[in-house]
Amino acid sequence: MTSPRTPTVAEELRGAGLRVTAARAALLETVRDGDHLDVEAIASGVRDRVGHISLQAVYEALNALTAAGLVRRIEPAGSPARFEGRVGDNHHHVVCRSCGVVADVDCAVGEAPCLTAADSHGFSIDEAEVIYWGVCPDCSTARTS
Repeated sequence: MTSPRTPTVAEELRGAGLRVTAARAALLETVRDGDHLDVEAIASGVRDRVGHISLQAVYEALNALTAAGLVRRIEPAGSPARFEGRVGDNHHHVVCRSCGVVADVDCAVGEAPCLTAADSHGFSIDEAEVIYWGVCPDCSTARTS
């Protein structure tokens, strides 16, 4: 039995109704290869792959990819927006108060959304966003030494 073939980036872009460009493909690959990257880091990664791209083009592509559900935008308080390729599973994040590093945290219990609102106000809730705050192991070690 063969496992299903993973779609190419171009096929994913087309499947999301987006025009395939070298910049969009490079951006999606950069986000997926990275770890909660900000826009500057994404722009740098795209430039390494395809050469010059304006910051405005990066923002526009990120908006299109986010709207299409191919990337996820997270906005920890006091931090620039970050982007990740892990989408559709309603996971959460933990952020270091000292260095700002971000890591994924799977839902602790239940199905999406993993938290139930005390009062939904009539909304049909399909996602819960939680950000845990603390100090990462590297910063904890630095504080104690």
